[in-house]
Amino acid sequence: MKIRRRVGLSPTQQAWLVRAMQAILAAVVLAGVLTGAVGTVTNAGIALAVTFLPAVLERRYTLTMDVGIVLWITTAMFLHAVGTLPLPVLDFASAYSSIWWYDHVTHALSSSLVAGVAYATTRALDEHTEYIVMPPAFTFVYLLLFIVAFGVVWELLEFLIAEAAAAFGTAQVLTQYGLEDTALDLFYDVLGGVLVAVFATAHLTDVSDQLAARLDARRAR
Repeated sequence: MKIRRRVGLSPTQQAWLVRAMQAILAAVVLAGVLTGAVGTVTNAGIALAVTFLPAVLERRYTLTMDVGIVLWITTAMFLHAVGTLPLPVLDFASAYSSIWWYDHVTHALSSSLVAGVAYATTRALDEHTEYIVMPPAFTFVYLLLFIVAFGVVWELLEFLIAEAAAAFGTAQVLTQYGLEDTALDLFYDVLGGVLVAVFATAHLTDVSDQLAARLDARRAR
C-alpha cells in the first residue's frame, strides 16, 4: 500500500498503525467465531474487509489514497467494531451501550466516510463531463442532503434488522435504541457531512482527480 506522509508520522509508523488495527479486528473476528457471537463476527468482519479497500483499489485500479484517508477509513471501522464488544473495563458492557458519546463519534466518522465517497465521485463526474456542473455552494448542499438521506435509510435498516432479530429469535447485528437516539444519530450524521463539505477540497481532490482521469481514459478507448 503506497502511503504518503501527511499526519506527522513516518510512512512506516502509519503502516504499522493501520496494520495494528487490522490485526486487532482479525482477532475480534476469530474470537467471535470461537464464541459463536454472530453480531461480533458480522460487525468486525465487515469492518476488517473495508479497511483493505484502499489497498485493493490501488492494486486493481491504481487509485492511490493519501495516508490521512487510509487512517480515516481504518479508524472509523475500528471504532465501530470495537464499540460492539463487551469489554471487561466496562463491566462486560459495550462502549455503545455504556459510553454516552461513543455512538455520536462513530456516527460522525461513518457519515463523513459516506460523504467523502459522494464528494469524490461527484467531483470526478463534474471534471469528466461537461453535462454535469457542481458549483461549490451546490456541492455543499448536495452533500448534506445526500448524507441525511443515507442516514435515514441506515436508521430504517437498523430498525428492520432489530425487529427481524426479535421476531426470529436471532442475534442482533445492529441495534435500535429509540426515537431520541435516532434523532441524535441523524444530527451527528449531518455533522460528519458538514466536516467533509468544509474540508473535502483539501483532502479528497487528489482522489477525485484520479477517478476523473480513469473515466477519461475509458471514454478515450
